[in-house]
Amino acid sequence: MIFIVDSGSTKTDWIALDETGNVLFSTQTLGLNPQVLPSTILTERIINNYDLYQNREDVSYVYFYGAGCGVESPARRIEKVFSEIFTNSKFSVLEDTYAAVYATTQPNEPAIVCIMGTGSNCTYFDGKAIEQRIPSLGYVLMDEASGNFYGKQLIRAYYFKTMPDALAKKFEDQYDLSPNTIKENVYRRENPNTYLAKFAQFIIENKEVSEMKSIIENGLQRFIFHQILQFGDAKEIPIHFIGSIAFYLKDEINLALKNNGLQMGNVVKRPIDSLVEYHQKLLNP
Repeated sequence: MIFIVDSGSTKTDWIALDETGNVLFSTQTLGLNPQVLPSTILTERIINNYDLYQNREDVSYVYFYGAGCGVESPARRIEKVFSEIFTNSKFSVLEDTYAAVYATTQPNEPAIVCIMGTGSNCTYFDGKAIEQRIPSLGYVLMDEASGNFYGKQLIRAYYFKTMPDALAKKFEDQYDLSPNTIKENVYRRENPNTYLAKFAQFIIENKEVSEMKSIIENGLQRFIFHQILQFGDAKEIPIHFIGSIAFYLKDEINLALKNNGLQMGNVVKRPIDSLVEYHQKLLNP
């Protein structure tokens, strides 16, 4: 049995294949980001899933594409967790940008591939190889235009009173915005990036409000400037996007790209299905 796994910070999709590439079953766990979660939580999230635990000894290979795996030490940590659960398996642990590239591009066709979900990232594909020019440093220092980025901007707008009164009332009716709750989740509990990202739904639902539109546009422009425009031929190749934020803000992204002389390519909400197709082709060339 082979597992193809795509993991963000919020959720993880698992699809099991037999040795010839046929789908056996699919399942889902909470996110497995080794940059923000200790090994005990990573282990718990896997073994608490019935399908994964019952089949753990029958797995021969795990192909894991995950947020937080672009740095060596977190990647080693998640592989160690896997080795203690899937005891008869080999492992490939790669950053989630590889999954995004495999899910959106065609061989020999250069493109820039962006992730916009709970977090954000950007990579270059020259048609054969992937170039990750800027390593992701996570939700505190990077992740512009991501779910957690927009969550932070919303909370700041609410507390700095730059949000219209009617919208602020709607915001506080929908979420617990007490200082104690926010600080507890951001500074003390696991997955602060996921907690912040849950507020992004509000900005999407109210994206026509001028203040919300401004926050969205600012985040996209920052992402374009810091990530996409670092590549010299960015204006000559398509820009593909993966993730829920990209999916729900695709019109706004398309406009922002056009304003910068860039062209939008594919927008995929969940890469797991295309990722499975990629691995099926490897198993059956």
